[in-house]
Amino acid sequence: MSKVIYPGTFDPITKGHLDLVERAARIFDNVVIAVAESPKKKPMFDLAKRVELAEEVIAHLDNVSVTGFSSLLAHFLEEQKATVILRGLRAVSDFEYEFQMANMNRILAPSVESLFLTPAEQYSYISSTLVREIASLGGDIDKFVSPCVQEALKAKFGPNAQS
Repeated sequence: MSKVIYPGTFDPITKGHLDLVERAARIFDNVVIAVAESPKKKPMFDLAKRVELAEEVIAHLDNVSVTGFSSLLAHFLEEQKATVILRGLRAVSDFEYEFQMANMNRILAPSVESLFLTPAEQYSYISSTLVREIASLGGDIDKFVSPCVQEALKAKFGPNAQS
């Protein structure tokens, strides 16, 4: 059975993330969205909320699951008995960082391969950071995130956030 781990902070999960997950679900038997606790990034949503939102967004996909983690990714992969990491590349600017991470993961977990997918063109510019900023300023985010994420952002930012 082929299994891929898609790690990230997912603060919040976007339609770009979902695009990658849906395509990975067609390639792999099992896709695990691994929501990193990432306290150094100071996420807006706590880990439980990010996991909850991701679960709601991918509910239509039978072979996709979501789990939170706070360990080294190499250790998490070992626990999950997975040998493939999925990462998204939106632009050339992502490549250098992702290349460095892939090489580091190759040293930490030699049996693990990194697989890179690019999002569909209409999602290539979306980032969680931009979505949070737009929502905080009352901008329209419905093209970027699922309805449950829109609602969570509205709740977080109050009447300023629009859908």
